[in-house]
Amino acid sequence: MSQVLHTPPPTQAPADDDLAALAARHGLSVSGARPSLPEYVRQLWARRHFISAFATAKLTAQYSQAKLGQVWQVMNPLLNAAVYYFIFGVLLGTKHNVPDYVPFLVTGVFIWTFTQSSIMAGTRAISGNLGLVRALHFPRAALPISFALQQLQQLLFSMCALVVILLCFGVPVAASWLLAVPALVLQFTFNAGVSMIVARMGAKTPDIAQLMPFLLRTWMYVSGVMWSIDKITKHDDLPHLVTVLLQLNPAAVYIDLMRFALIDSFHASALPPHVWAAATGWALLAGVGGFIYFWKAEETYGRG
Repeated sequence: MSQVLHTPPPTQAPADDDLAALAARHGLSVSGARPSLPEYVRQLWARRHFISAFATAKLTAQYSQAKLGQVWQVMNPLLNAAVYYFIFGVLLGTKHNVPDYVPFLVTGVFIWTFTQSSIMAGTRAISGNLGLVRALHFPRAALPISFALQQLQQLLFSMCALVVILLCFGVPVAASWLLAVPALVLQFTFNAGVSMIVARMGAKTPDIAQLMPFLLRTWMYVSGVMWSIDKITKHDDLPHLVTVLLQLNPAAVYIDLMRFALIDSFHASALPPHVWAAATGWALLAGVGGFIYFWKAEETYGRG
């Protein structure tokens, strides 16, 4: 009598719809999936203490190996200002056309350094912290924001030296100095937004970090750090489009606002038209736009 062997039917893999239903029934979600924008903002706000502590720790460690330590936070922009004073102020004679040229120059250098350093740090915010990104679950926007906050903290240290320079060159303390607070808030928002934009670009293309110094140096030369945009734009032979671009340059807008707030010889007539509206517009455009642009690639950071 022959035996008939019955083989069991092949096990069918569950369909994707069945898996999705099973996951939903047990409250499971895809690991690393991008949350909704409101939920992302909520998660980021919940980690505000981490952002602040991370920025402070990075700032403290930045010059830990140097003998002068945190003194370099002030010395670096001051040395840059000294070099620019010799080249542009003395050799090119720019100082003869600008009242209070030393306070004018030092203010421009300090405020520009804030933007430059925030953007440079942002290019490596993800690519330079892959170990942290892959090991912990947190909103990745915390990294570029914390780097921008680190540069703001460094600027505040430098502002102490700036105040001393202003007083030494006869610039009096005035109520207009209070305008520095909203100007810095707007600039920080702008810097953080641009930092998030370049962080996403740098995460995908690390070579951006090599190109960025050349772009930033070009941007600096057209931002009125060492010379007065107001003096240049009053020339009749300058094309109107060039005048508008120079006046609405976001870096120049924030530099001029700070000069107007701190230097009594820098009058409102030297400011571009609708300067506060331009500063607010740039802050909102970069801050909100940069945040959304960075959030859209949230689930790709640290992959590959």
